[in-house]
Amino acid sequence: MDIVHLLLVIGVFVLAGAVKGITGMGLPTVAMSMLGLWMSPMQAVALLVAPSLATNLAQCRGPHLRPLAIRLWRGWVAIAIVTVVAPGLGGATASVETARNLLGGTLIAYGAWGLWRPVLPDLAGRSRWLGTVAGAATGVVTAFTGVFVLPWVPYLQSLRLDKDEMVQALGLSFTVATLALAVRVHASAPWWPPSTALGVCVALAGAFGGLKLGEVLRANLAGPAFQKALFLVFIALGLANLVRTGSPALEL
Repeated sequence: MDIVHLLLVIGVFVLAGAVKGITGMGLPTVAMSMLGLWMSPMQAVALLVAPSLATNLAQCRGPHLRPLAIRLWRGWVAIAIVTVVAPGLGGATASVETARNLLGGTLIAYGAWGLWRPVLPDLAGRSRWLGTVAGAATGVVTAFTGVFVLPWVPYLQSLRLDKDEMVQALGLSFTVATLALAVRVHASAPWWPPSTALGVCVALAGAFGGLKLGEVLRANLAGPAFQKALFLVFIALGLANLVRTGSPALEL
């Protein structure tokens, strides 16, 4: 990984961290959507795991751990198991093309859902089995794309959690998904070349720098306008990943 690629990586994670600092989520989605334009999804996940885990751990803190765990543990278990065992991210050309197609489709779907913002049914009273289904489906999407927003985030919103509960639930859920991704990455490639280790360090620095920047900018940005622009960017990046299908991925 030469200096140009290192600068690209730090730029991507500064932007991704800033989005998380502003909205409380979105670091993996932004990072995967942009890194996927020039490297394989598996390579992108190798850089993503550490920054995603580190920035999510702080979001796990809060007074709602016990009730959230009682309510969501089935979904978390499903996310973890399916993410680790489902077929998906890998190094073969066919797998790279399939993963990039699915990543592009997921980004477009997430962007369209965010712009549409449909009124979701209240599933609070039926969360047990639906949580397992939503978790398993999220695990499949994560296994192929490294992105774990669909369908888990809409499911959490359907539970009518208050703001603080939602923030903590997102942090806990994303931490579970990131740890499962870490297990998957390690199983696929028990060791990574020094250039990847350097890339991870650069990604961590960029993510925390962007996180602080986003926290500063949060009060000065119009929330609805920013979120609308962000979802439009996700759609554009999804289309770009679809166009890139079939192109060779950059090797780390």
